Amino acid sequence: MRIPANDETWIKRVLDLGADGIIVPQVKTAKEAAFAISAAKYPPLGTRSVGIARAHGYGADFTTYINEANDRLTTIIQIEHIEAVHNIDAILKVAGIDAVIIGPYDLSGSMGKLGQVQDAEVQKAIQTVHNACKKHKIPVGIFALQAEQGKSYLAQGYELLALGIDSHLLMSAAKNSLSASK
Repeated sequence: MRIPANDETWIKRVLDLGADGIIVPQVKTAKEAAFAISAAKYPPLGTRSVGIARAHGYGADFTTYINEANDRLTTIIQIEHIEAVHNIDAILKVAGIDAVIIGPYDLSGSMGKLGQVQDAEVQKAIQTVHNACKKHKIPVGIFALQAEQGKSYLAQGYELLALGIDSHLLMSAAKNSLSASK
């Protein structure tokens, strides 16, 4: 589940609901990445607190859950700000990051080029993150609004793809239906 903020309360809430992984937005520094990993992991690997919750059957599977939770958890960080691009090597050295997803639209906005995802400077920043992830052997993904763009990213070696958003997909389907009915 994508949490709304790199916040200990949100991380615990989502994991206690039973999510096997989280996507943490707007990670800009190694310190922020380390905070997210720590908040998601139980001691001794982190600081996640224990609460009787859905994730472990309200206590019925408590021992099994806490013994396996740190190993089963997937933590994906989002790189979507130019500050994160500048700090990418330090961020990727943080233990516990399972993957990275690039947010090209927010990244373009942080560069003063909102929505200009194909701009040469924005593409260079995206490529910087992609190359760093490959160097550190961390799976990298990216958001693509359209299928053709997603195809291109997969051909470039991205391993994860967040394709489209529900409202855009619904709008596109409605437009296609209207066009087909004429």
